[in-house]
Amino acid sequence: MTDAEKLEIRDITRIERIGAHSHIRGLGLDDVLEARNVSQGMVGQKDARRAAGIVVNMVKEGKIAGRCILLAGEPSTGKTAIAVGMAQALGTESPFTSMSGSEIYSLEMSKTEALAQALRKSIGVRIKEETEIIEGEVVEIQIDRPATGTGQKIGKVTLKTTEMETNYDLGNKIIECFMKEKIQAGDVITIDKASGKVTKLGRSFTRARDYDATGAQTRFVQCPEGELQKRKEVVHTVTLHEIDVINSRTHGFLALFSGDTGEIKQEVRDQINNKVMEWREEGKAEINPGVLFLDEAHMLDIECFSYLNRALESDMAPIVVMATNRGITKIRGTNYRSPHGIPIDLLDRMIIIRTVPYTEKEIKEILKIRCEEEDCTMNADALTVLTRIATETSLRYAIQLITTSNLVSRRRKASEVLVEDVKKVYSLFLDEGRSSRILKEFQDEFMFSEVLDDKSTAMDCDDH
Repeated sequence: MTDAEKLEIRDITRIERIGAHSHIRGLGLDDVLEARNVSQGMVGQKDARRAAGIVVNMVKEGKIAGRCILLAGEPSTGKTAIAVGMAQALGTESPFTSMSGSEIYSLEMSKTEALAQALRKSIGVRIKEETEIIEGEVVEIQIDRPATGTGQKIGKVTLKTTEMETNYDLGNKIIECFMKEKIQAGDVITIDKASGKVTKLGRSFTRARDYDATGAQTRFVQCPEGELQKRKEVVHTVTLHEIDVINSRTHGFLALFSGDTGEIKQEVRDQINNKVMEWREEGKAEINPGVLFLDEAHMLDIECFSYLNRALESDMAPIVVMATNRGITKIRGTNYRSPHGIPIDLLDRMIIIRTVPYTEKEIKEILKIRCEEEDCTMNADALTVLTRIATETSLRYAIQLITTSNLVSRRRKASEVLVEDVKKVYSLFLDEGRSSRILKEFQDEFMFSEVLDDKSTAMDCDDH
């Protein structure tokens, strides 16, 4: 097996990891933010998707910070799917941080610190700087190694553009970079003068006929024009949290990789905020507010909500998108009830997007998309049965049955999933409703069964 084949296999394995929302490629909107019925993995929820598209446009413009959006709806109505679609629509330009409400309850740091770090991870800073680079086509490269095998290597390289040609002596560090990048005559390269970093841009078109066999990854580029030495503007995008971590301790950049950031002092953050504001005024940097997505927002307690109230009023605040499937319920940490378990004063600061339950036709379309994603060929009758199961139980349960029924059909060496395969896995794996009925029926045989009659349950609710 050749190296190219090995690489190809490795790539395919990476792509075929399938998650709950891996079929979503965007929000499925057209140019005027109208939602298409089925597009980019999204089905139905047209109003919610249109509203999310407006939020994405707000983020891309980067002018409005500190807005809070709540995605509210029943379970299995696609709240997280809309958030994933927003992340895909934003692309890599805007930072998108996703976390669950229960993630803040950590023993290593306080709740407010976890929220502060999440908020600052969602704010990007584009830092511009000018660097001097040498860009040209390698005409000749000569590296002399000592006969003993140890000692300094000596090297020379001739670089040319369409207008000039120059010889350079190479130091030990640059020689190592050249050997690592496998630079040879005919390559077009750039050398960063400040850091000594060597980047291979591709092969020159003039050398395209040197070899008949070239790999699929070989890129041909034109020979650079003008001077060899140029000034180039480089844009680095970092998040405020990364700047915080690097400045908060002596080996801060190592903490970025290990994740052991610990508590970061407010003084450090204030100094960084002032510095970033200075850079912004001088035109060296741009602030790029992103999105913080908080799933299961009802899991946050009253302290977190009061912290968010204050944090959202800051200039350095991203757009916060929360999702919850709760109705009128207790605010965690208090005895008061509130819509979605979120205090009224924070709800007043939010714009609320409602998701509605899917129709049977939409459920069928979602199951069809999931079958394609999971590489499962399903018979039309089997898909109809699975849609009926989804409407009677839940969409999540039906999606779980796709892979299991596919495995059952493979055991029969069948090319597609039939109705009997779906029925088989439906009898093997219980849904929540059937499981509850069995527990009620055989409660005396289970340990610690606490099934109360309706009257005592009602009394218990009144006490609370």
